[in-house]
Amino acid sequence: MSEPNDLSAFWMPFTDNRGYKADPRMLVASEGMHYTAQAGHKVLDATGGLWCVNAGHNRPRIVEAIRKCAGTLDFAPTFQLAHPLVFEAASRVAMIMPEGLDRIFFTNSGSESVDTALKIALAYQRARGQGSRTRLIGRERGYHGVGFGGISVGGIVNNRRQFGTLLAGVDHMRHTHDLARNAFSRGLPQHGAELADDLERIVALHGADTIAAVIVEPVAGSTGVLIPPQGYLQRLREICDRHDILLIFDEVITAYGRVGKATAAERFGVTPDLITMAKGLTNAAVPMGAVAVRREIYDTVVGNAGPGIELFHGYTYSGHPLAAAAAIASLETYAEEGLFEKAIELESYWEDAVHSLKDARHVIDCRNIGLIGGIELEPRPGAPTKRAMEVFHRAFDQGLLVRVTGDIIALSPPLILEKNHIDEIFGKLAEVLATIE
Repeated sequence: MSEPNDLSAFWMPFTDNRGYKADPRMLVASEGMHYTAQAGHKVLDATGGLWCVNAGHNRPRIVEAIRKCAGTLDFAPTFQLAHPLVFEAASRVAMIMPEGLDRIFFTNSGSESVDTALKIALAYQRARGQGSRTRLIGRERGYHGVGFGGISVGGIVNNRRQFGTLLAGVDHMRHTHDLARNAFSRGLPQHGAELADDLERIVALHGADTIAAVIVEPVAGSTGVLIPPQGYLQRLREICDRHDILLIFDEVITAYGRVGKATAAERFGVTPDLITMAKGLTNAAVPMGAVAVRREIYDTVVGNAGPGIELFHGYTYSGHPLAAAAAIASLETYAEEGLFEKAIELESYWEDAVHSLKDARHVIDCRNIGLIGGIELEPRPGAPTKRAMEVFHRAFDQGLLVRVTGDIIALSPPLILEKNHIDEIFGKLAEVLATIE
């Protein structure tokens, strides 16, 4: 395959554009557990693309569903019209959500799903006569996409610093990362449930009657794989119930089998009022996101509206035919191959493999849940993030794709992996870490 003539036109997202274009690495094909690099070598995908290719690459059922739809119905609007596939996709998603979260609003990405959920929360509070509830509460180190709503409730400073004051009326709870007490935890950390009580501080500061919703990731992914402490999510749910505050789970990463169930809500036994999702919804073959909404919220917004449109919100591509076809085929693939269950079956083997790096050079923590792993490295003095980025580049050149965020290696392989893939992932990581200064 020929080299691109010019790399200058594409402004790459979340990328050191100058560094990349000076030393580019290209992917040109994918199949199953692997990419093919432009240099010609196979690259084992230990990140599921970007947390999103849950059923592996280039799956025939999904590819064929997209191909068939593109040849029949390339686009259909869902403003005052619709098409059958979008209703089928919504019904299929609703069937695997926690009980009661059976109204599905389609978007095109996780970022759009978050902004949609926040707007639905505000619309619901107004529709039920609680219009003073306008505050939105996020969490330090939270990642909720890149829309203005998402970065406002998010808590990653580099995602916020260039863009001004963002949304007003937003506050943040403390994050749950606690290396002093929880380093090298297997599964849910033992310490930290009490950190949910920080919401009570915010309620006392602002008044519960001003707070519309709280949004958290059940497992925080992009900030570096932060696992919820035992009892934390349950405690957060109880506090929200006590103060009549909506609880939103951002499951853009955790939905569709990543933690061994359809949702992290199911895995941890905590049901929020809304769930945001994207990524694994279509196995990333076509961009699509969604928000699962508690029926009472939908009924309140729709039932209390005047004639005509009840929620002035949506996207041109909400429920796009190709995306709906991909979603249906992906859900069928997950079910027929038992991929959610497979994540549970492999969890112990995966956990042992993650923690096999405990004594590797520069490793200060290993953590895991489902088929997610985080390996935290000690930052290089005066050069944070550089050590992990070196791991990223060397691993790729040796045939392994990992994700790095800060000085943390984040792992989330396709759910079709086998034990030999796990052995290869951690064998290569160990070799790479041994060479990094």
